[in-house]
Amino acid sequence: MLVIMSDEHGPMFSSTYGHPIIRSPHMDALAAQGVTFDTAYCNSPLCVPSRASFMAGKHVHRIGAWDNGAPFPSDTVTWAHLLRAAGYHVVLDGKMHLIGPDTLHGFDAQLTRDAHRTERSNISGGEWHEPHRRGGEQMRRRIEEAGPGRARHLDFDDAVEAAALEWLRQPDRADGPWCLVTGFLAPHFPLIVPEPYFSMYYPNNLDMPLIPRGHVERQHPAHERVRQTFNLYDYSEEQVRVARAAYYGLVTYLDDKIGRLIEALRETGRLEDTVVVYTTDHGEFAGDHGLWWKNSFYEQASRVPLIISQPGQLPTGKRFGGAVSLVDLVRTMLDFAGSGDPGDLDGDSLLPVMQALGTAGEADAAARWKDEAICEYYGHATNRPHRMIRAGRWKYNYYHREPPELHDLVEDPQEFHNRAGDPACAAVESALRRRVLAGWDPDEIEQTVRRSQRARQIIARAEGVRRAEPAPQGLPR
Repeated sequence: MLVIMSDEHGPMFSSTYGHPIIRSPHMDALAAQGVTFDTAYCNSPLCVPSRASFMAGKHVHRIGAWDNGAPFPSDTVTWAHLLRAAGYHVVLDGKMHLIGPDTLHGFDAQLTRDAHRTERSNISGGEWHEPHRRGGEQMRRRIEEAGPGRARHLDFDDAVEAAALEWLRQPDRADGPWCLVTGFLAPHFPLIVPEPYFSMYYPNNLDMPLIPRGHVERQHPAHERVRQTFNLYDYSEEQVRVARAAYYGLVTYLDDKIGRLIEALRETGRLEDTVVVYTTDHGEFAGDHGLWWKNSFYEQASRVPLIISQPGQLPTGKRFGGAVSLVDLVRTMLDFAGSGDPGDLDGDSLLPVMQALGTAGEADAAARWKDEAICEYYGHATNRPHRMIRAGRWKYNYYHREPPELHDLVEDPQEFHNRAGDPACAAVESALRRRVLAGWDPDEIEQTVRRSQRARQIIARAEGVRRAEPAPQGLPR
């Protein structure tokens, strides 16, 4: 298995998912030789919670990965543990952004460093007992400084690619099953990209966000809090154009890396017996809805690309429209490997659905699929639990102690019209509210998050004091 995981790639920003401008030919080629999931979601629109949920195969509240400073406990079983127990050599190359002293969490080895890993847990995004903080000047500058150039995060990605290519080309890759995860940073900010990728899109080959008059003013308070936290106001049209062009360029830069990894499999004769997966941890707004980054249940932030290929074993050039999420990908990987299942994972295997595509059993397999995805959020710009369910054509967003959102994504794919409270949608809203709250107590979770934040704050203060104290006489520093 080769799992290619990018960072902050909204699927709609690719030719594979229908963008008329952005070039992603290698994603297109992967889709042509495999199955593309058109309605795939992360399980939290934030790096650490999403990746921890993916590694554990469980929803965020079950593993306590509340925000970007939450530790990932070493006794949490991951799919990497399960694949190793099934005889796989399981290797990480690049980013997985797991917080805490355990650097591997089931992987046999790490080929390169994880640029975002830290051994110390902390608070990331503000403590819930504090007043909402406004500002975000550093994040605001990410747009103001966007454009052509070279940034260190691309040096990291180049090193990840080089290590992966070397590893894939080693002769002993033919000895026994393996799983390699390549974790790239692109197209995550900073929105700085080298030529020729920037000039592919700027100044004349790009589009602008579609924001109807009055839409920003009508948005739910949760979205306005994101805008306040990161100070996402009053960008000029030129700044938006430059930043979007840089983001588009980063997508194509990443796509070229995908192509070279797959070519290495082809060159070494291993493409036919390798499951290739492309996905990401969450999306990116790129100015849509008047927002940037993620931290939201809008499609741009919560949906992810998901393409799975295995030539000769899976159908080619097929697409599936039912709602799925990354916890389902975990079950699918275990199913491919014939691995044992600890019995308490939250996802379902996509393998039966994929195998049925293009056969007489396709309609029946699609009808049996749960057609449901759950996404949770506890990070930046909030002080309360948020939870989303995508079920069929509907998306329901629950915000604790605030009004909900309900979107019909068939009639309103851009999510411009909140149907919550509409009498015509009362039955749908009531049913989805029951489903989003099933097994999830927002009052209990709110108290748990606050306890976690207090504990991490105490530990951080204690570690700061310890570092500042002189060493006792007679003992080495």
